[in-house]
Amino acid sequence: MDGPTWQVMRLSRNRMWGTPPLVDFLERLAAKAPRIGWNGLLVGDMSQPRGGPMLTGHASHQLGLDADIWLTPMPDHRMSRVEREETSATNVVRPDRLDIDPQVWTPEHLKLIRMTAQEREVARIFVNPAIKKALCREAGGDRAWLSKVRPMYGHNYHYHIRLACPAGQDQCGDQAPPPSGDGCGEELAYWFSDAIMNPKPATKPPRPKPPMTMAALPTACRAVLKAR
Repeated sequence: MDGPTWQVMRLSRNRMWGTPPLVDFLERLAAKAPRIGWNGLLVGDMSQPRGGPMLTGHASHQLGLDADIWLTPMPDHRMSRVEREETSATNVVRPDRLDIDPQVWTPEHLKLIRMTAQEREVARIFVNPAIKKALCREAGGDRAWLSKVRPMYGHNYHYHIRLACPAGQDQCGDQAPPPSGDGCGEELAYWFSDAIMNPKPATKPPRPKPPMTMAALPTACRAVLKAR
């Protein structure tokens, strides 16, 4: 739950689990955070104890290779369990969703996301489109890392880290690499189009998702469940 430069939030969710490569990565990333003026990491959702689908969202957190990092630096004290449940994360996006909130956004936010993206294990980082816009504007001349930072709905309180498949894990399949370039042109503009910002209401109710069954999970999951 705790380290010199990290604290886990929302302990009641029991989503502080990950594969050894993810845990090792987060510990190393947290140790680097003070070097850029970020006191330490507040770690949100990782995965469940045995991975797999969660009851509420976060389909991408099933493999133990993803983690959410709050856009709030760690406080200067060890937080109680109550604090970890009730403390609100920092919303860095303006109410109109068109840009970051300059009263909240700091140069250290840029430094933290850039430092994370430059780690070789990182395959993608998901942020709110307004955050991507700020990164594009403030990145300066070194822009290679921006290709890993992808705009995505939500993600205005945290950024999502996805690691590449660790070497030797043949059953883990990587996504295709992100498109080349910094992603700051037409690709980013799409997220601010009227169709995306103000979608038309659906004319029909969404089809309910089918119940999760063992048949829908990889075969390896059966061995995990039988071993409990």
